Amino acid sequence: MAAAISTHRLAIFAYGSLLYRPGFDYLERQPATLIGYARSFSQASPDHRGTSERPGRVVTLVERAGTSVMGAVYWVAAPALELLAELDFRERAGYERVRLLVSTAAGTPEAVTWIAPPGNAYDVGRLPLAALAEHVRHSVGPSGRNDEYVFLLEDALAELGATDPHVSGLAALLRR
Repeated sequence: MAAAISTHRLAIFAYGSLLYRPGFDYLERQPATLIGYARSFSQASPDHRGTSERPGRVVTLVERAGTSVMGAVYWVAAPALELLAELDFRERAGYERVRLLVSTAAGTPEAVTWIAPPGNAYDVGRLPLAALAEHVRHSVGPSGRNDEYVFLLEDALAELGATDPHVSGLAALLRR
């Protein structure tokens, strides 16, 4: 998918690990909100926060009316084809690159992000929060412990002045 959204800058929307570990240089970072979506720990992670034998859980976005997701937009020099290819690889386990509109203090730019759609090969569905915490507590992969992912995401949201009840609730259970 060609992703040159403008001739000068490309917006990349971060809502998960890209919030605390983008792994690329950027021109500017701004808080951003995506309307009509929610985070869901329904995505298996066999390559970052788990293994193929015991996949961890990471967030994806699911459409949900009346909700919003706080994240950040990273502005990079367009067309950023190499960077997009790297991020396509990083977000490979069921995620697809999509374009969507996000809200920032400066307007409503079109941004690129990666969403794992329902029914993808790594969609493992939702778990009750206590069961999710137990699963996350015992998962670890090449990128580290799965509970660390949750704590880093919670901290990154706090730095933006945001909270996500799903992330915070899971983090609270993991701290017990």
